Order: sequence, then structure tokens, then C-alpha cells
Amino acid sequence: MLNFDFHNPTHIVFGKDRIADIAKLVPASAKVLILVGGASAEKTGTLAEVRQALGARQHSTFAGIEPNPSYDTALQAVARIRAEGFDFLLAVGGGSVIDATKFIAAAALFEGDAWDILLQRGRNIGQALPFGAVLTLPATGSEMNNGGVITRRDIGAKLPFRSAKVFPLFSVLDPTKTYTLPPQQLANGVVDAFVHTVEQYLTYPVNAPVQDRFAEGLLQTLVEIGPRLLAAPTPVYDDRASLMWAATLALNGLIGAGVPQDWATHMVGHELTALHNIDHARTLAIVLPAMLEERRVQKRDKLLQYGERVWGIHTGTDDERITAAIAQTRDFFERMGIATRLSAYGLGADAIDTVVQQLQDHGMTQLSEHGDITPAISRRILKAAL
Repeated sequence: MLNFDFHNPTHIVFGKDRIADIAKLVPASAKVLILVGGASAEKTGTLAEVRQALGARQHSTFAGIEPNPSYDTALQAVARIRAEGFDFLLAVGGGSVIDATKFIAAAALFEGDAWDILLQRGRNIGQALPFGAVLTLPATGSEMNNGGVITRRDIGAKLPFRSAKVFPLFSVLDPTKTYTLPPQQLANGVVDAFVHTVEQYLTYPVNAPVQDRFAEGLLQTLVEIGPRLLAAPTPVYDDRASLMWAATLALNGLIGAGVPQDWATHMVGHELTALHNIDHARTLAIVLPAMLEERRVQKRDKLLQYGERVWGIHTGTDDERITAAIAQTRDFFERMGIATRLSAYGLGADAIDTVVQQLQDHGMTQLSEHGDITPAISRRILKAAL
């Protein structure tokens, strides 16, 4: 096991009817700006619950944060915070809203051009406004970590950032708030959490059995509940609760402590989203099977372990077992209703050059746990994903 530091200060408030707890989690003197995406939080009554919990505190709402939140929209929120003096933020939504709120919280107090936060991947964040979250779409784990991703559409960039200053103070996780989600979003959430786990698990062995077993348990849980979530005629609380908690644990830092991490699939996927507006989870489903095939030598030991422990593959040669594990992965995504080929999204070989150029422009030229995925290898992976 590698040396590591682990610190996660986010207070998780989990279960039914927990939005009311905001009354004691937000300072009584706070002037609160609630940040939301579209109209769903209003329509479902979640926003009304949040406002009721805030009670007599001064508060207002900023709406319009997009899936794959945009830099320009975030700056509009920053301008409003500065003009009206808000000192506490409350994200109500999924990972996009929470990611945006993290960036907004930092940018509101940042001196200089806020774009530098993203160019420096958050290393230059010195302070941020305090904020909490009410999770309505489990997928990204943003509700319990210190990272996010922002898209700048005018230049086709989707860049990650990270800072210890942008952990949520608290996150409310009420599984019943997922009951109105359409099947596509449930499927995205399952696949997103699955690939987050894989990025920290499918690397190379460092004798970290605790992290491995924890990751394998998350993967097994997602494989078990994923199809059930889509097939259930009405929401099943326990499965929704399992998805919500699994997605949080997949990226709260715990399973990645003391082990090598990859994230190459995410970096390539980000460029597909920025250029072609494909849902984030769907880009991961496109890239991961091709990535694993390309990296079957470098990931050999962990692929064999993954095949045995997650998919129950015990027979055949090593190569046959690895091939079967990759095939099972692709099949799982397809069973979740998520296509795993670029061609399914109307993209052909002519799209690859632009993606590779974007990777180069954004400094993504030494990807993977070994730092050895060059643009040429990224090109091969994308060709294999056609």
C-alpha cells in the first residue's frame, strides 16, 4: 500500500425527510444563494422544502446551471454573489450543480481572472465561500469530495479542478429525491459510479486488500442493482439508497487512498463531452472497454482479479479471462441502455483528430497510472471505440 493522507470533512445527512436538517446546518445569520439547474427542483417540491428549512434566513435562488456546467453561467452567479453580498451557497441538484457551486464558491473570492483557477486545476484556490448540498441525482460523488469539472464552450474545453477549500460542509442525501429521475439519468448514475470505482481499482497491485475489497463491493453492488433500477415499475427505496451511497463512496477519496489511480478514461471522455455534448457517463462507457483492451498488458494482474471477483470468471487462459472481463464490462453498460461505440452517437473516424488535438491542447499527453498514454495511444483507443 502506498503512503497517503486522507481527510474528508463533509458531514453526510442521509435518509428520508432529512432536508429539514438544513435548519440547523446553515448558520442562522447566513445570507444564502440557492443554486439549481432546470425546473425539476421546483416542480418536485424539493426547492420548497429547502426554502422552508432555511426559515427566516435571507435567501434567493440562481437557476440555469447546465449539465456539464458552463464557465459563463458560473461567472453570472459569481457576479450576483458579489453584487448582493451572499455569504453561503446551497447547491440543490446533481453533480453538475455541485461542481458549479464549488467553482463559484472559489471564484467569488478569487482575485484575478477566474479562468486561471481551471488552468491551474484549482491549485491556486486560497479560499472559498462555505456551501452545502442537497443531492437529487446520484452519480458523480461531488457531494463528498473536493473536485469538479467546468466546461468552457466557446473554446471547447472541459477542465477539472480540485482544492481542499471546496469540500461541501454538508450534503443531504435523501434517496426519495431520486424517485422522479428518468431511466436515462438512473443509468448514467450507475455507469458513472462504476467507472469512478474502476479508475481507482483497475491499475496495478500494491498490496492494498482493504481498498480492493471495498472497490469490488461497490462494483458488485452496482452490477446487482443497476438492471433492477431500470426494471422496477415503481421506485424501490433500498435500491435507490444503495445507488446514492455507492455513488458517494465511489469518489469520496476512501477507495483511492494508498493506491495508484488512472483517470485516462475520464480525460478522453471529457473531450467527447466538450466537443459533442454527449452525457458524461456515456462517454465513459464508450472509452472504458477500448481503454481496457489497449491496456490489457499494463493492467493484467488487476484485470484478472477484476474478472474473478466481480464477474466470477474462473476458467480459461489468462488472455481468455481478460477478454471475458472486458466483454462483461461492455455488456453491463449495454444492459443499462448505454451504447458503447462512437458510431452509436453519430461519430466516425473523422471525429478522432479533433479529440486528440484537444487532448494535446489541454496537456493530456501523459495519461494513465503510469503516465504513458500518449496522444498516439489515445488515437488508437478512440479508433477501437468506433
